[in-house]
Amino acid sequence: MKYVCSLIVVKNMQRSRTFYEKLGQKVKYDFGENIEFDGGFSIHLEEHFSKLLGIGQYNILKKSNNFELYFETEKIGRVYDEMKEVGVEFIHEVREQPWGQRVMRFYDPDYHIIEVGESMESVAIRYFQSGMTVEDICRRTSLPGEFVQKAIDLRE
Repeated sequence: MKYVCSLIVVKNMQRSRTFYEKLGQKVKYDFGENIEFDGGFSIHLEEHFSKLLGIGQYNILKKSNNFELYFETEKIGRVYDEMKEVGVEFIHEVREQPWGQRVMRFYDPDYHIIEVGESMESVAIRYFQSGMTVEDICRRTSLPGEFVQKAIDLRE
């Protein structure tokens, strides 16, 4: 068996498609009631999905806070500004995690949790540019030295 993708249910296909395209996702296939993005997830129209399950659309919970889609970016500040501009409801704005990564969490138009974080390569570069040694970065982030060195080498 092969894992294919995560699928979330949405009320308005066009609104959700536009939202995820704003997050930089590219549509791989548009089947009308189901859209698959290159990023490995799909959105499915609630009305159609509830019929497939035979449960009725009122049995699909909103804002359940038990699942999130995770994205990474090299430009966390730009994404934050864009999401603030479109008026998303933030769970929390950009904050630094204990391992040094900066992330934000907010709801999509159907109240699915979206987390956007800077890549761990970006974390290593940021710390290196601040004057930390590879060893310091490894201690701070728990990243392996080989990973940190590779990230630094690729950026130079």
